[in-house]
Amino acid sequence: DRARMPVIAAIQGGCVGGGVDLTAACDIRYASAEAFFCIQEINIGMTADAGTFPRLCRLIPQGWVRELAYTGRRLPAEAAREIGLVNAVLPDPEAVVAHALAVAREIAAKSPLAVAGSKVMINYAREHDTETALDYLRVWQAGMFPAADMAETFKARQEGREPDFPDLRPVYRGM
Repeated sequence: DRARMPVIAAIQGGCVGGGVDLTAACDIRYASAEAFFCIQEINIGMTADAGTFPRLCRLIPQGWVRELAYTGRRLPAEAAREIGLVNAVLPDPEAVVAHALAVAREIAAKSPLAVAGSKVMINYAREHDTETALDYLRVWQAGMFPAADMAETFKARQEGREPDFPDLRPVYRGM
């Protein structure tokens, strides 16, 4: 959830217990047709932990979280798509990986600063009310506005080529 760039999950087969926690932290989730999701912990006498409920309650309707948590039943891939847990269901594992990689390539062709900024803003908006999120977005745009990336995008379009963006600078975590 805190990675600077989007994280895409290509789910195949059983996504159980910690797998649900991991995929719930991803930005985009795709599943193969035979995939399923299961909050297995209830079936072994424990409460799910490691992020299951804080993340799932923000991704899918609470009634679904409760049913899965209380019953330990499997949620098939197509049902997961219907309730918004996955973006798409692909026919088989090869197709889901190919699709996830195609989307990753599409994202990678965009301005890294704009993509990272979008992720920061989406995560911030998820945790705050609209007015606070808009205030934060204004500050972000003032300080991080990718004018050079925008100029490169327009220039590349004029020249009929793909834009060439610089890599993100390392994050400084000092005092």
